[in-house]
Amino acid sequence: MHSDIYVAIVEDEPLVTSGLLGLFSTVAHIQVSLCVPSVEAFLEQSSDKHVDVLLLDIGLKGGMTGIKGIPLIRQRHPDTDIIMLTTFEESEKIFQALCAGATAYLTKRTPFEVIVEAIEQVHAGGSYMSPGIARKVVEYFNPKKNRGDVLTPRQQQIVEGIVEGLSYKMISAKLMVGIETVRDHIKHIYRKLEINSKAELIRMKMNGELD
Repeated sequence: MHSDIYVAIVEDEPLVTSGLLGLFSTVAHIQVSLCVPSVEAFLEQSSDKHVDVLLLDIGLKGGMTGIKGIPLIRQRHPDTDIIMLTTFEESEKIFQALCAGATAYLTKRTPFEVIVEAIEQVHAGGSYMSPGIARKVVEYFNPKKNRGDVLTPRQQQIVEGIVEGLSYKMISAKLMVGIETVRDHIKHIYRKLEINSKAELIRMKMNGELD
């Protein structure tokens, strides 16, 4: 048995708003206490409202963005959990929203049952991010190192040949250099990239680490 969760919505697209209101009306333990099209309207109208969880869009027309509004909302409603519900999926936007104080980040493509699950989870003291959003956060903090700039143009050509499955002899013929020159280049490539095998070289290339 769920206790009631009071939700507010800041969303300026009427179709999205009506869709959410219709869907929430089917969930007995979620009550929508306020639905407004801007951060400014939320701050004006929410003083006497009980709001456990706020669903907040980022790109709001004609007013401040959701991200800029987070600190003001948290100042006025420190106990309200903020879930971003937006079309934006860029790592920078996700990072900005979470740093500003959002508890969770969902895209508008998120299935409704997952939105309900996220609301329940943050209301219970947790956080929520879909696997795709979580991956973007990890990538933001741990971007892939691009090691391709340590290789000379000739070494890049040799890497391309290896990835294409060419033998040293075929690479030698294609680039019109001696086979020993190819072998020397490969030794230098391994040393520069700190690897020991063709398999590691191919993996790095396929992962986009040598572009």
